[in-house]
Amino acid sequence: MGSSDTFVIVGAGLAGAKAAQTLREEGFDGRVILLGAEPERPYERPPLSKGLLLGTTPRPDVYVHEADWYTAHDVQLRTATRVTAIDRDLRQVVLDDGDRLGYDKLLLTTGSTPRRLDVPGADLDGVRYLRTLADSDRIAEALSDRAHLVVVGAGWIGLEIAAAARQRGATVTVVEIADLPLQRVLGDEVARVFADLHRGHDVTFHFGAGIRQLRGTGQVSSVLLTDGTELPADAVVVGVGIQPDTQLAEAAGLKVDNGIVTDARLRTSDPHIYAAGDVANAHHPLLDRHLRVEHWANALNGGPAAARSMLGQQVEYDRLPYFFSDQYDLGMEYSGWVDPHGYDRVVFRGDPAVVDGRAPEFLAFWVSDGRVLAGMNANVWDVTGQIQALVRAGHRGRAVDLDRLADPQVPLGDLLP
Repeated sequence: MGSSDTFVIVGAGLAGAKAAQTLREEGFDGRVILLGAEPERPYERPPLSKGLLLGTTPRPDVYVHEADWYTAHDVQLRTATRVTAIDRDLRQVVLDDGDRLGYDKLLLTTGSTPRRLDVPGADLDGVRYLRTLADSDRIAEALSDRAHLVVVGAGWIGLEIAAAARQRGATVTVVEIADLPLQRVLGDEVARVFADLHRGHDVTFHFGAGIRQLRGTGQVSSVLLTDGTELPADAVVVGVGIQPDTQLAEAAGLKVDNGIVTDARLRTSDPHIYAAGDVANAHHPLLDRHLRVEHWANALNGGPAAARSMLGQQVEYDRLPYFFSDQYDLGMEYSGWVDPHGYDRVVFRGDPAVVDGRAPEFLAFWVSDGRVLAGMNANVWDVTGQIQALVRAGHRGRAVDLDRLADPQVPLGDLLP
């Protein structure tokens, strides 16, 4: 790769920004162009549902780099610029102003978009989704004492917003079609911990409930559930999942299946095009399956891995899925991957009970035939590396003694001699 090469990155989020940074750190001296549809320079998304809503994270802290970093490192950052097409034959991207940019290698870090609520009244004012800084600002404006907030969806985003809203003094009701929050991700055993935690902070849940209609004259004022219950609402935040932004890839004829399909080197079906972050459905060597991971760590690590692969390095992207969440006084980290029906028990180390609204301290391990497939630490710190070692061993077929796994007196490192 020489100074005459041009690498174009479409998607100026965390993955794209870290890819650009890695290209320069690895000595690439060609042209680097980073294109983002938003007017903001690249920023990190976790604070949008956490510290920014609470007012504990200063706004400048959300950005990936200082404003002058891009110029200082000769990265051409073009914000408020939308790519409308990829011309694979000419190796060019087409911009919304009709301009064309040639590339030698192209990286797609286009991320995801929120799934929309498809019911009458979904277009009323006061109905919010969270994906961008501007979205977070609009939600923050709605959180105040005496405000009635209805959160649709009890996933990570929904629960984090619910926690922030309660800490800001709003009255919060969460509507979820499943029987428990985070049920599909965590299973019943650990999902109950989060239900109890939020109930301990006076959040009201409506489980097994769908949305029939949002009501109001111009501005949303209530939410009608499928069971006939009507909930007052000054604002509604919808968090019913995201979908990978694959439109460009599909139109260009790249292989797409629940995201842009890549190999373990993050190469798409076109040898000159790569994908990373939320949008990539990458083959995971350890899990021996394609996996699309929607969390911060995947963008943080996937962007640099794709950059090194673009430079011809022998990359094998095998990071374990990892995510974290902060809700009230509970901080947690989760490592690994397990199918919703792919484990036979959850082994707890410590008591997961929520007492008087206070978050517990515990570890949880999702186990199949004695093999640890995923682990979570809640208010227990500096154990992620050990948990990930157990998970990697488990996915390679190694079982552990479950009684010792549950015993807090046995160091985690001693479980894998």
